[in-house]
Amino acid sequence: MRTALHGISSFHNNLITDIRVAAQAGFDDLEIFYPKLARYLACGGTLEDVRQHVNAAGLRVSYVSALDHIERHDSSEFEALLQEARKISREAEALGAATVMVLPRNGIDHLPQERIMDIMVRNIGAIAAIGRDHGIRFMIELPAFTQFRTLSQAQEVFDRVGAPNIGVVVDFWHFHAVGATPEDVARLDPARIFGVHFCDGRRPAAGEAWDETVLRSCLPGQGEIDLPAWSEAVRASGYKGPWSIELISPALWEQDPQDLLPKLQTILRSHMRPVG
Repeated sequence: MRTALHGISSFHNNLITDIRVAAQAGFDDLEIFYPKLARYLACGGTLEDVRQHVNAAGLRVSYVSALDHIERHDSSEFEALLQEARKISREAEALGAATVMVLPRNGIDHLPQERIMDIMVRNIGAIAAIGRDHGIRFMIELPAFTQFRTLSQAQEVFDRVGAPNIGVVVDFWHFHAVGATPEDVARLDPARIFGVHFCDGRRPAAGEAWDETVLRSCLPGQGEIDLPAWSEAVRASGYKGPWSIELISPALWEQDPQDLLPKLQTILRSHMRPVG
């Protein structure tokens, strides 16, 4: 199985630096953090430049993350979402990435659950249709701090949309924080698992804000998540794709990435291997 560096783990790097240090640290793939790609292109870089750097480093782009705020549903906002979906699909295709992450936020949390699901089904269905024209799959993040956050909701989307190019990313922290279990992951259809975010952290205490930079500010293994159990569940599911390490820690972002990223790679690989 392949390891991927999520570009948020090296937050202060630019994209070209990410490519170099990921290769030096022994990663196989990249999960490109989309703001870095957008900034690079806005400053005159090209997709071909990125692809050449990736190829020269011996890497592969496995994911582009993410198409953001996919809950947008008013007519003008929805059209803007679809325009962004077309753009990121073209870019991912040009980079050889098969999968784009889609990320809901809190914009519809105030609505009744039935309405939330109708919006997500419509939006994700429309995004999936765009992706088919470019050979792109979309993996849904289920943020624990939104009202679209459970595997049962994701399954409803799968059932109602009926498209094979939508799945989920098994994010250890989001799944743990919402109360999912490793057993839930082990039972997932591997055809609907498009990625893994290997990460750690803790749930918020009573009355504490959902601030990921606080709740997730630790190296994997220093939080409250049972990483061996979740890792075994991924293996038990039958998933065979890349595992991406996702670090959201302002303190750790200040470390030299040439020192930090090899540590992350070592931790990730140690959990990907079966015990015993």
